[in-house]
Amino acid sequence: MLTYTVTPYRAGQAMRKLFGTAALLTAFATSAMAADVAVRAPARYVAPVAVYNWTGFFVGIEGGGGWGFARQRDALGFNSGGYNVSGGLVGGTVGYNWQINRLVLGLEVDESWADIRGSTNTRLCGGAPPNCSSRLESLGTFRGRVGWAGVLWWNNVMPYATGGLAWGSLHGSEGDVLANGAFGSGTTTRAGWTVGGGIEAMLTPNWTAKLEYLYVDFRGDVFNDVIPGFGVVPQSIDFRANVVRAGLNYKFDWYRPFVTK
Repeated sequence: MLTYTVTPYRAGQAMRKLFGTAALLTAFATSAMAADVAVRAPARYVAPVAVYNWTGFFVGIEGGGGWGFARQRDALGFNSGGYNVSGGLVGGTVGYNWQINRLVLGLEVDESWADIRGSTNTRLCGGAPPNCSSRLESLGTFRGRVGWAGVLWWNNVMPYATGGLAWGSLHGSEGDVLANGAFGSGTTTRAGWTVGGGIEAMLTPNWTAKLEYLYVDFRGDVFNDVIPGFGVVPQSIDFRANVVRAGLNYKFDWYRPFVTK
């Protein structure tokens, strides 16, 4: 009869082989499960980012106030000295923007009713009491705009610089009656220039709001004075004002809709 004796050494070898095989199987199964989880894990949700399109025609309303100074002169050497002017204005605007990547180019024309006025009682003016005055009764501009779409994390905001032609209805006067020295008044439309800047925000795909600053400068003859001993003498007015106004525009977007990505 044959007998087989299992020694402690042989038993140890068998156990080590068994444990080694089990370890390999466990490692393989763990790797397969991890790969399966990685493949089946859902993609991270990324919120859509709005793409704001500034291209298109727009119309709007605007209003605000202005302040500055005026000065009256004539060919005889009269100079009233500078005096302060201030007041308000309100009107409408129309224009077109063209966006190239983040660069926004535009043209804009606006017309506003205005009442920006001031006066001085220097003794150099005619009248009793002496008086010189001026008033901007309307303001219009035709300007180019250069903007940059997106400021820091506000991609719906566009700062811009602007400048161009300005025109305004200027009224001027001096004195009260001819018996008290120089006397006259009148209203003339004068051409000038303007420069400034602002910031505009797109509230919806079609509505924008803006805050704008303009410096306007008008110079030239406005009315005629009757001066005892000299006759009729043209009077010029230098009128310079700082204008701050807010506006609300509606943008027509027929062919390039507001999208997200």
